[in-house]
Formats: sequence, structure tokens, C-alpha cells
Amino acid sequence: MRVRRIVDLSVPVGADTQVYPGDPVPRLAVHATVPEDGFNLLHLELGSQTGTHVDAPYHFRDDAPRLHELGLELFTGPGVLLDVRGVGAREPITWRRIAPHAGRLRLGVLALICTGWAAHYGTAAYFDHPYLDAEACRRMLDLGVRTFCLDAISIDETPDATHPGAGFPVHLLIAAAGGVIGENFRNLELVDFPDPLVSCLPIALENADGAPVRAVAMQLDE
Repeated sequence: MRVRRIVDLSVPVGADTQVYPGDPVPRLAVHATVPEDGFNLLHLELGSQTGTHVDAPYHFRDDAPRLHELGLELFTGPGVLLDVRGVGAREPITWRRIAPHAGRLRLGVLALICTGWAAHYGTAAYFDHPYLDAEACRRMLDLGVRTFCLDAISIDETPDATHPGAGFPVHLLIAAAGGVIGENFRNLELVDFPDPLVSCLPIALENADGAPVRAVAMQLDE
């Protein structure tokens, strides 16, 4: 077995990384240089939900598992691409859009919800993303899905002054089921091969609600 192709599903982390409203803005500063210290070293300041990242259930429940308490199988395995491109700004992704893929959804797969909204990354429109409908989430959970990844800043609607949203129903449903959420993915539309092997393994932070990841989808040769 060998890797034929790797699709990078991650946004870069830097001063221009777009963050959820109110989250810490990442800061990267030079701590040491070769001329001064004999080596290069960066000083990093960032939130646990920075860039392409995963949420542990603890993100929304104090009584739920923290990141280091989760099995790594939640972060790597076969991916199922759910192409829902065409869904509009602040439009819910309903079960009708997920249903054509239902036969491939089961325990152990990583659902990759491709909205195409990563094209708006870095702009104000990125916050007007589509979001997963709570009933569609329940049905996916009933089929066994425990890992939900999408190319938007949140799996729930992001509120603003004119769109109060409905809170965080999907985050709460997935947290209650012991599942994980991956957000700020990109390039999902490039996963155009069958049976991708997906990895979104997080930094091994202790007692964390989530962590940045380097997410990839791999095409394997048997």
C-alpha cells in the first residue's frame, strides 16, 4: 500500500487567520534567531479553536470527555464526502441534501461536509456560511457518524447583529453523543477520489476543549 495523492484540508495559521468572533487572534513572534541564538524559534499565542481544528465534547459540556480522553479513531479513518455545494448563505443543510449519501454513513467514517464556503475564507462573507440542520445531525448520529467536518467556521449558524441564530444545537447534539467536530476545513471539493483516508489528528493538549489539526485526505493504492 502506498499514498498516491494527498489533499491538504487545512488553512494556514498566522496573523491573518480568520477566527470565530470573540476568539483569540493568533500571534506568532520571533523568539530566537540563528544570528543571535544559533537557532530559529517562534513564540505562539493562539486559541484552541484556531484555524482548522477539532472540538471535543468538552467544548460544550463540562461533564463530557476532553480532547486527551478521546480515542484517536475519531480523528482518522475512511472519509465520506457529502457534496452540498449550492446551499446558500445562512441556509440550513437539511436531511434532504444528506440523504443521497446516507447509504455510506456508518460508525467509523469521517463525514466531510463540502459546502464550498471555504472560497469566502478571509472575507466577511465567511461568517454567513451554511450550517447543519439539527434534524439532519440527529439522523447522521443515528447512522453511527461521530466525526463531522466541514469547510466553514462553525457547524452551527454564526450569530451577528442581524442574525441571532438558534444557539448551538448541533454542537450540543454531537457533544452528547461523544462525537467530534472539525471546522475551517478547505479543499474538500478536491477530494474527488473514492474511499479517501482522512486524518485530522489534533495536537495532544491536556484538558482541552479542542485543538488545531493538520487535516489531510489521502488516496491510497492497494
